Amino acid sequence: MAEELLCSAELRQARERMGLTMKICDPELDRLQKIVSALDYDVLLADPSGVVVARRGAPPFEKGCRRWHLWPGANWSEAEAGTNGIGTCLVEGTAVTVHGRHHWRTGLRYLTCSAVPFYGPNGQVAGALDVSSMRPQTSDRIGVMMEAILIDTARRLERRSFLEAFRHRSVILLGDGPGISLPMVALDEARMIVGATRAARNLLNIENCDTTGICFDLDNLKDGKPNFQEAERSVIEGALAMSQGKIAPAARLLGISRSTLHRKLKSIGFHQA
Repeated sequence: MAEELLCSAELRQARERMGLTMKICDPELDRLQKIVSALDYDVLLADPSGVVVARRGAPPFEKGCRRWHLWPGANWSEAEAGTNGIGTCLVEGTAVTVHGRHHWRTGLRYLTCSAVPFYGPNGQVAGALDVSSMRPQTSDRIGVMMEAILIDTARRLERRSFLEAFRHRSVILLGDGPGISLPMVALDEARMIVGATRAARNLLNIENCDTTGICFDLDNLKDGKPNFQEAERSVIEGALAMSQGKIAPAARLLGISRSTLHRKLKSIGFHQA
């Protein structure tokens, strides 16, 4: 088993370091718990180092969850606990399911854990979501289902945190995206992209994901840099998608006039269906 749980002061500090996530996570954790509780799964939220900072679960299972360290203050990093849902998903950067004997520690052979990392508004890993059961059903289908539910929750959590972080900005969703992260950008009054999610940074070829702010001017397309042109096209297409193809609402989203948007559409060779 992992080491002892963090003391209350240490746990409080870990939660404070989570910042925005702890402020907005409650509705998503409650929603996730309602979905998975029918199969006797508990919900855990961990920080980027693998320390559990929040839990949702049925009261009858609390004693067992404490014994198995499915509890706030437990450290489930791979370095501490070996192969497990939380620690392994943070290392691999993808959804994982670890069932029974696949756990590194033999004492965890009665647990099944599915987990997925989630991203913050700055494009960096903000933590991990986990669902664990002490009475697992040995079905690959359940593991696949749990991973899909977790990915959906991770995207919802990222969306909430991004909207909160940029609540005074115009936020555009650049399509749905295939991965854990949603492609979203935030624009300031000068039509500069001042924030982007992990998926948006990948889409726009922004390599430095440690940078919180991003500068991309929709009015200054530079020749010889095709990634900027693709970025402008993506932002405009996202605005058009949000406005159901209507020019005037899309122009308002982008903070430009209808004539300017028409000019930009013509310059990038965009043709509406």
